[in-house]
Amino acid sequence: MPSQFLIVIFAVIAAIVLFQLYNVLGKKVGRQPQEDAKTLTALPATTGPDAPGRTPGVDATLLAAAASLRARDPAFDPVRFIDGARQAYETIVRGYAAGDRAALKPLLTPAVLESFETGIAARETRGETEQVEFLHPPRADLELASAEGDRAVAKVRFLAELRSRIMPRSDEATPGAPAEERVEERRTAEHWTFERSLGTSDPNWVLARVEPANA
Repeated sequence: MPSQFLIVIFAVIAAIVLFQLYNVLGKKVGRQPQEDAKTLTALPATTGPDAPGRTPGVDATLLAAAASLRARDPAFDPVRFIDGARQAYETIVRGYAAGDRAALKPLLTPAVLESFETGIAARETRGETEQVEFLHPPRADLELASAEGDRAVAKVRFLAELRSRIMPRSDEATPGAPAEERVEERRTAEHWTFERSLGTSDPNWVLARVEPANA
């Protein structure tokens, strides 16, 4: 067999072998980055702020916490509630420090009001006056919102940094010198539980319980 013919045969065999190797080695094994990108693009954006079923600008945890109450009261707006709860928190803290019973009464249940009045009376007996300022806007997180019988119940976790200025009674001051105030700064972490009646025209919430919380 002529040598030229053998060379042609070997060349054809080599081409066939190389083609088979390319078919095996040339294929990409496993998931490729571009495939992942296509898959992610195809998935619906269920976790974004404008995803279906989501209220724009509302955290998923907040909606989950409010789901139980919204089942009974579809008009319940967790965002508006948190804004109102934060304002009530600041008003109540300042009112308690100032001993403003008139400001506190419509915001508290009778049991909580009685407890607050006990603390106010004790401070008045000592002859002290107190002013409170918030060093930063308090943080408020809705942890639970549910319906219990004919009551709506919502638990909020508040974190705050406060500065208290406490003035002692005037007769404790050094003669000829003004009374010296005491300044205290503290961080607080508390759970406040608010309640309101369902099925009535009164939309107002009142503070029903105060408990310590983890910072």
